[in-house]
Amino acid sequence: MLGATRSTLWGSRERPRIAAARAPGAVASRMREEARECAGPRGAGRAPHRATAAGGKTGRRTVRAPSRARAGSNNQKVNRMKQQSYDYDYVVVGSGFGGSVSALRLSEKGYRVLVIEQGRRWTPENLPESTWNLSRWQWRPALGLRGFFSMRFFRHVVVLHGNAVGGGSITYANTLLVPPDKVWREGTWAGLEDWERVMPAHYATAKRMLGVVTNRRMDAADFRLKDMAKLIGVEKSFYPTEVGVFFGDDADAPGTRYADPYFGGAGPERTSCIGCGGCMVGCRHGAKNTLDRNYLYLAERLGAQVREQTKVVDVRPLDARADGAAGYAVEAVSLAAGARGAKSRLTCRGVVFAASSLGTQDLLMRLKEKGSLPRLSDALGKRVRTNAESLIGVRFPKSRVDLSKGVAIGSGIYIDEHTHIEATRYPSGSDTMGLLTTVLTRGAPGGLRVLVWLGALAKLVLTRPLSAWRMIDPRGFARETMIFLCMQTLEGHLTMRLKRRWFWPFSKQLATSGAKIPAYIPAANDFAQKAARALGGVPMTSLTEILLNVPMTAHCMGGAAMARDARDGVCDGRSRVFGYRNMYVCDGSVLGANLGVNPSLTITALAEHAMSHVPAAREQRWDSTAETPVAA
Repeated sequence: MLGATRSTLWGSRERPRIAAARAPGAVASRMREEARECAGPRGAGRAPHRATAAGGKTGRRTVRAPSRARAGSNNQKVNRMKQQSYDYDYVVVGSGFGGSVSALRLSEKGYRVLVIEQGRRWTPENLPESTWNLSRWQWRPALGLRGFFSMRFFRHVVVLHGNAVGGGSITYANTLLVPPDKVWREGTWAGLEDWERVMPAHYATAKRMLGVVTNRRMDAADFRLKDMAKLIGVEKSFYPTEVGVFFGDDADAPGTRYADPYFGGAGPERTSCIGCGGCMVGCRHGAKNTLDRNYLYLAERLGAQVREQTKVVDVRPLDARADGAAGYAVEAVSLAAGARGAKSRLTCRGVVFAASSLGTQDLLMRLKEKGSLPRLSDALGKRVRTNAESLIGVRFPKSRVDLSKGVAIGSGIYIDEHTHIEATRYPSGSDTMGLLTTVLTRGAPGGLRVLVWLGALAKLVLTRPLSAWRMIDPRGFARETMIFLCMQTLEGHLTMRLKRRWFWPFSKQLATSGAKIPAYIPAANDFAQKAARALGGVPMTSLTEILLNVPMTAHCMGGAAMARDARDGVCDGRSRVFGYRNMYVCDGSVLGANLGVNPSLTITALAEHAMSHVPAAREQRWDSTAETPVAA
C-alpha cells in the first residue's frame, strides 16, 4: 500500500482523471475542478452546496426543464419541475460504511450531498483513554452519555453497535473479510445478480479504499489462539486477519508519522500502528482506517456536507403521487448541546438510508406507521440476523503475558465447516466488559441453564477460589482475557417491530419477536473449555447468555433485505427501495443471509455496487421509472 498512487487506490470508474494527478496539490485542485464540471455550468465558480438558483437564492438548485425534444407533450410536468427547487440532490441518513461510500460516489458524480448523522465527530484528541470513561464511550443520551458505543437489549439478543461520524468504523475491530461464496446462494438475495461474478470487483475497490492489509502485529493472544487450534487439530485453519490498519514501513518504528499513504496526498496524515489493542475504544494514534479518513474524508473534500448530532425524524415525498418522483422533504432535530430539539426541514431529490440495521429499521418503521412512506414493504423488520454469533472467552488470572496487545482482532480459525472464531481484545485498562462476563457452562433447556451455571460457579469457588475471585473482579480483564468472537453461516433469523414495552408504555420502541436464537454455540463452548483446561485458564461467557438466555452480537444484519420483490424484501439487488424513486438502503439491513464473517467489507462492497448504477448528475432523469425497481 505504501507509496501507492491514487490511481491504484481510488477505485472509481467515474473519475479517471483524478487518478492521474500525483502531487497532493494537483489532486485537490483536480477534485475541485471535476466537481464543478460534474455540477455543470450552474455550479461554475461556486462551492457545490452554494449553487445559486434562478430565483437568486443561495443554497438551492432549480431543476431545469428538459429540452423540447425530450419534453414533448409533457409540458405541464416540466413546468411543475421548473418551479421546484431543492436544498440538496441527495440526503444520506447515517455515515457508516454504506453511508460514507454513498456520500463519496454521489459527490464524485456531481451531486450535492448532505450526510445527517446522530452521533458526534471524534478525533484522537477527544476519544476516551479507556472504557471506564463512560460519558465518552457509551451512547445512552437519556443518561447523558454521548459516546460512540451502544448496547441495545432485546428479548432475543443484545446488540452492540456504534454511533458516530464514521458510524461503526470508529468502534469496530478493523476486520475486513470476504465471506464464502455460498452465502450468495442462500437467503433472499440468491439469484438477484450473478453475485459471484459481480462482487469480486467491488470487494477489491472496498479493500483499496479501506486500506486492507494482512495483520502484521501478531501478539500473545494470536499465538495462544494458534496453540489452541493445534490442541483440537485445526491448526491449518489458523490465519492472520485482513485489517484496515496502517502499519507503516517495516524499517520504521511503530508510531512513525507519514504523509497520506493511500490517496496520493489527498487524504489525511497517518501514524503507524503501535499495537496498543485500542481499536474498539477508538484509535487515538491515527493508525486505524476509519471512514472519516477515507470515504467520508474524500467526500467532504468534494463538497459533501456532514451535519452531526442530528436525527432524521421524517422523510416524505413531495409529489401527489407519493412515490418520490418529485423529491422528498426531510425533517430532523438537533441532538447537540445548546441546540437540542431544534427542528430543521430541507428538500432533496433522493434519499439514501444508511443508519445501520437497527437505525434504518427503526426509522423506516416509524415512517411507514405514520403514513410518510406507506408504500414500504411489509417485509420491513423481517429476517433480521445476528450472524449466528456468540461472545465467549478464556481468562488467565494473574497472566504474566499481556493479552491486550496487538490489533483488536489479529487472527482467526475455523473449528468446523460452519464455525469461525476470532481472537479479540480490548486495550489494557479497558476492563468494563469484565462486568458482563461470568464462568462458561454447558447448555440446558429453559431456566435450568441458570441452575447449571450456579453449579459451575460453586465448583470453581470450591476448587479454585483465587481464580474465582479474579474472574469476578473486572480489574485486569483486558490484560488477562482472550475474547472469542464466534460466528456461523447457519441460517437463523428473527423479526423486529415497533411495540409499546411494559416498562415504557409512553412510546413505541423496537422489539424482537419470533423463535428464540440459540444463546450459545456448542462447538465454540467446547473449544473454549478444552483450551482453558489445557492452558490453565477459566472459560468465560456473557452474563446475558446465562441470565437472559440471549446471545450477544456485534453484527445485527437484515430487516430491510434485498429480494426479488416487495413480498420478500424492502429493496432490490441494487439497493433501490421498492415502491419509491431515487431511494436506497445502503447498510447492514440489506444483507440477505448470515455471512459467518465480520460484515463491514460486504456492506461497503454492496454500497459500491449500488452506487455504480447511479448515473452521473448531468445524465440523471429524476422522474424516470428506471429508478423504481418494482411497485410495492
